[in-house]
Amino acid sequence: MARFTNQAQLRYGNAVTNSNVAVGEILEVLSATKTAVKTTYGQNDTVTYIISIVNSGATAFNGLTLTDDLGAYTFGTGTVTPLTYIPGTINYYINGTLQTAPTVEAGPPLTVSGISVPANGNATIIYETAVNEFAPFATGSDVVNTATITGGGITPITISETIAAESTPILNITKSVSPVPVTENGILTYTFLIQNMGSAPATVTTGATITDTFNPILSGLTATFNGTAWTAPTNYTYNETTGLFATAAGQITVPAATFTQDPETGAWITTPGVSTLVVTGTI
Repeated sequence: MARFTNQAQLRYGNAVTNSNVAVGEILEVLSATKTAVKTTYGQNDTVTYIISIVNSGATAFNGLTLTDDLGAYTFGTGTVTPLTYIPGTINYYINGTLQTAPTVEAGPPLTVSGISVPANGNATIIYETAVNEFAPFATGSDVVNTATITGGGITPITISETIAAESTPILNITKSVSPVPVTENGILTYTFLIQNMGSAPATVTTGATITDTFNPILSGLTATFNGTAWTAPTNYTYNETTGLFATAAGQITVPAATFTQDPETGAWITTPGVSTLVVTGTI
């Protein structure tokens, strides 16, 4: 509820006198909420937002504009924006019925104009955003997204939603072989590089495993993990008949990634955590 004050002034001759201060309140009949479908975000993720506007009054409001800052925050002497509007994803409903899409300017900021809210009714705007290189991913990071509804003679309405960076390991693996070529009855080495792009380490409780069926089958197998010798069956198992190699659950651990922000552009740079498994045997 918005409060206003007003004071009158009476002049006569050389005299001036002020009235008392009259205080009034404007009953705001429009209310709004902003909700993210998912309250966390990850790298290369999308985030869907729902804006709900409710009119509890007997008069319709037309020509409203929604302005969304897409999570913009100050960096250096300017601002960077961690979310990007995905074109064509806008959906606009009045009292639950899909309408023709309003006018959209992707920005940033995102601007949606031509919104109407009927008397004693509601309007809903749904749209998708993509997480970009300006979003922070370190543990404890978040994106605060603020939108403002203006126009139609209303008191501007500001709404916001906070989503948190996911704290989880994100693993990928690459495999290389040496030497190439290898002689018959020669020694062959497989190197498995495991990278973690996430803000949390892969620990014993993560339960990560690697399986591989070696072809050609290797004999006299040895394995090291991050330079430390492994033994079977504590760390891995190997079947010399089938060539099936498998690490024991929880033996693969990988440190979390580190995140640094480019001092010039504001873009976040991810340096993955790395672990290395080396398996050697004779063909």
